[in-house]
Amino acid sequence: MPDEADGHAVDLWSLAEDVVVEPGDREGELVLTGCWGTEWVSTPHPVVEEALRRMQLGPVLLTNLESPAGDAVGQEEWYCLQLHLERLSHLIVRTLGIQDLGGPLLSATPVSPVAHFALARLPGRQPVQLPSGVSLTVGRDGVTVQAPDSSYRVLVHRPEAVWVLGRLAWPVTPDQVSAALALPAGVAERIMDYLAAAGMAAATAEDVRVPPPVLGHGEPGDGAARTP
Repeated sequence: MPDEADGHAVDLWSLAEDVVVEPGDREGELVLTGCWGTEWVSTPHPVVEEALRRMQLGPVLLTNLESPAGDAVGQEEWYCLQLHLERLSHLIVRTLGIQDLGGPLLSATPVSPVAHFALARLPGRQPVQLPSGVSLTVGRDGVTVQAPDSSYRVLVHRPEAVWVLGRLAWPVTPDQVSAALALPAGVAERIMDYLAAAGMAAATAEDVRVPPPVLGHGEPGDGAARTP
């Protein structure tokens, strides 16, 4: 099944803004066109077609999809959908939401035709930190995070994700970040999972100390910052 977040956090999927989905020349074919070229989806399962249609409109929760008969989507249909989404990963924006009315926490947009969002749970005691050369730019829409070798650009929308991001200026474990921040259970860890999948949290073998607050609970300032 598609990735599912824990507790209050939810995984949302959408197509990049420049991606257009149109019928192909062959019966039942879909054509996805974007800045990285064209992808064809031949005779997609109705669940796949419905998912892509919704994803073109904005971030969607895939677990809300239904089969053509109106039933919950079965394992075989999920597997088919997952295969297509994996192949189209370079066209898909991954967004981490939260179950409130405050909007998404962060979103990861592909910036490479070989982008692949390998979302996995970080070990709780594995120290990670921002990779060398990462840049943080504060704008009206949030904090944009970019790294030289990453295939994704991350836009941090909400303070909760900024607090987690600030902790990554030093080596720190997901367990430490979760203990230090007053966030709902699992949210801090999931934010770190997303940052790692986007190439914005690199594993380190350094000794871990509790870091001082950075980009903390106050309002972030203007301008850009760069790690050493």
